[in-house]
Order: sequence, then structure tokens, then C-alpha cells
Amino acid sequence: MARAATTTDAFNAVAEPRRRQILDLLAAGERPVNDLVDLLGLAQPQVSKHLRVLREVDLVRVRDEGRHRMYRLNAEPLRTIHDWLSGYERSWNTRFDLMDDVLDELKKAEEADDDHR
Repeated sequence: MARAATTTDAFNAVAEPRRRQILDLLAAGERPVNDLVDLLGLAQPQVSKHLRVLREVDLVRVRDEGRHRMYRLNAEPLRTIHDWLSGYERSWNTRFDLMDDVLDELKKAEEADDDHR
């Protein structure tokens, strides 16, 4: 089965590490493309390519301000990813709770051993 294009949804778009870095930078606030280029240490065409993909799935919005193009995060499409991951989060939390129970039992057993010495 052929892999879907990276522009079809947020899942595919954020699979690329550089795009996640861009989203992390934009989470702190709106930035012009040149700031992203400097912070990422990539060539401007590479950053623009990643921004295009992020725009196509609506994770990034752009506006013109004079000669600059200002990019900002649109987190709404990330809700799908968050909702999907929340099922795993419940599973992880259940396992961590069980681990806490085991660790408490081990600690009590160790304390009991220390009391008997």
C-alpha cells in the first residue's frame, strides 16, 4: 500500500522532525521565515518547503507584514493527534499506577526486613 502524501493530514506532516521543530518554535509565538531559518540552521528553501507542508494541513497560518511573511501556529489540527494519543495515555497511566503499587509493596517488604535485623 502506498504511503499517503505528507500533506494529507497532521499525522503525516508532523512525522518529519524538522516540521516538529518548526511547530515548537511557532508555539512560542509568531515568527518571520528568516527567524526560523536562523534558529533551525537550514537553508531558506528547505524551511519554506516545510512551512508549505504545514500550511497545507492548516498547522501553520501565514500573513504578510510589509516585506515579511509572518508564520504562526494553528494548533487545532493537532487535536486529532491528541485525541488519538489520549487512549495510550490512559494505558500508560494504568501501567504506572500498577508499577507504583509494586514499588510500594517492595518498599514495605524492605522496611519489614530492616525491622527484623
